[in-house]
Amino acid sequence: MVDATWGTGPAPRDVLGPVAGEPAFDGHRPPRRELVDDCVHCGFCLTTCPTYVLWGEEMDSPRGRIYLMKQGLDGEPMSDAMVQHVDACLGCMACVTACPSGVRYDRLIEDTRAQVERRHPRPPRQRLLREAIFALFPYPRRLRLLRVPLRAYQATGLQRLVTRSGLLPRLAPTLATLESLAPPLTRVPRPPRRVPARGPRRAVVGVLTGCVQGAFFPDVNAATIRVLAAEGCDVVVPPAQGCCGALSAHNGRDGQARGFARRLIDRFERAGVERVVVNAAGCGSSMKEYADLLRDDPRYAGRAATFAAKVRDLSELLVELGPVAPRHPLPVTVAYHDACHLAHAQGIRAQPRALLDGIPELDVREIADPEICCGSAGVWNVLNPGPAAELGDRKAADVLATGAQLLVTANPGCLMQVAASVRRLGGEIALAHTARVLDASIRGLPVTALLQPASSSR
Repeated sequence: MVDATWGTGPAPRDVLGPVAGEPAFDGHRPPRRELVDDCVHCGFCLTTCPTYVLWGEEMDSPRGRIYLMKQGLDGEPMSDAMVQHVDACLGCMACVTACPSGVRYDRLIEDTRAQVERRHPRPPRQRLLREAIFALFPYPRRLRLLRVPLRAYQATGLQRLVTRSGLLPRLAPTLATLESLAPPLTRVPRPPRRVPARGPRRAVVGVLTGCVQGAFFPDVNAATIRVLAAEGCDVVVPPAQGCCGALSAHNGRDGQARGFARRLIDRFERAGVERVVVNAAGCGSSMKEYADLLRDDPRYAGRAATFAAKVRDLSELLVELGPVAPRHPLPVTVAYHDACHLAHAQGIRAQPRALLDGIPELDVREIADPEICCGSAGVWNVLNPGPAAELGDRKAADVLATGAQLLVTANPGCLMQVAASVRRLGGEIALAHTARVLDASIRGLPVTALLQPASSSR
């Protein structure tokens, strides 16, 4: 039954039912009881949790899910209801920021999801969808191959016809979500393996090119490399990087995530760089946690800790170094969106704003309810298209309410999610990664280079 110390919120019902069958968790990395016990059920997390905001359901709040973890550790079985509430979590980590007790919900949910993936038999349709997602998205080469038919789909006008028909969301919601998220594709040359610093060398850095970022936003990688070189960095782009493992780790596929992490550590060790620079928030947050991911691996545990200590978000490194490249004016109003895995998982909020504030004539406007996720959350929007659209539309409405000309953020998933919602609402705003804005200012490009509205691509 319910613990009397639950707090001031409503008592949760016993959704697990009577004890029957095997306990929910096995002995391989279950959620750690000491972390579960840190939660005092105060409720500060409730108003920041996207699923609780959507549904008002106690078990779809962080403290509700922690209660389920506690029940599992006490021997309750892994029921369908428990899995449903665990699956519903976006992993946005807004609760980690809100929690006054410092509960490591991030580690709890990842360990619980790994147990679910290993021990819970999913219905065939769900299983096939997840297998398809993880056979595609973590593989940059496969994503690049997808660009060919996708470019043809966009260039021939077929995409506009499909969108206007309105049939796809009714016939295939998951495919409709993927179609709506795809950004307009342009040709961008692959980055060179090494770019020398402009002026005196201040650092030697390696750049993660990423999976989705590399396939669908190569202009962001190109801008990242130019900005780093302009700020005095020798930039190295290690070949055959592969995936960092973030999508896999955030969805309980811990074996796959560890394999990707080992490969990436090998690649960057050979590159001999002082820092590893990341321009995708979800990737950076996972890479900074490699020491925990590989803690049981005797060959990689120490190397993972060394590697993780080198990882920096682009904005983080640029603020550490301090600007040397002159900034040219960009007369534009900007709404800055905090990507969840940058603000909550990495605690990086001030640095991107400081960089934008350093651009002459650029005006930064804040967005209402910045702690609420846009609904992207890795592949959560593909697995949960309906709720994701609700969260995306909410975020897009708040963005449009700023009256800004340009939305700036630091994660490819956020860019795609908000762009789709802006189109759905019939609004108009341009979108750009922080790296592209800095690059435009340093190069003295006209502001029009950034101002293609999200609605103009369909």
